[in-house]
Amino acid sequence: MNTLYTKMIEYYSGDPKRIQHFTKGQLEHLSDDTQNILEIAALVHDIGIKISELKYGNCNGKNQEKEGKAEAEKLLTELGYPQEVIERVSYLVGHHHSYDQIEGMDYQILVEADFIVNMYEDAESEENCRKVCKRIFKTESGTRIFKEMFGI
Repeated sequence: MNTLYTKMIEYYSGDPKRIQHFTKGQLEHLSDDTQNILEIAALVHDIGIKISELKYGNCNGKNQEKEGKAEAEKLLTELGYPQEVIERVSYLVGHHHSYDQIEGMDYQILVEADFIVNMYEDAESEENCRKVCKRIFKTESGTRIFKEMFGI
């Protein structure tokens, strides 16, 4: 995990906003395997930003999903992660901006953590925060953190 963390910092060298984004967290009680996948996915979930900005001049969610999956697969393969981990993490990377069919606690927590960071970084209004909380958040800890962080 430390090697992956270091590689992701190198990947986003000079972009502290992106680096701090994948250092956010955990709190639900997951199996060791699911926790491991979540932590790996948290580190690489935005790996598609860099290539999207280069290819398309933007890093919207759909471009991140489209480009990120292959980038994550390439990096995790290079680092020797097991195929089943690579498959699940790359699935999460390729879907973390798709919210209509969230399957699995790793997926749910990744989406919630991403929203916590993005809503803060984008200085979203209290009204938007309330809407997102109601629509997206399902875990007890994620909901509590979100409500406390945004005062809703």
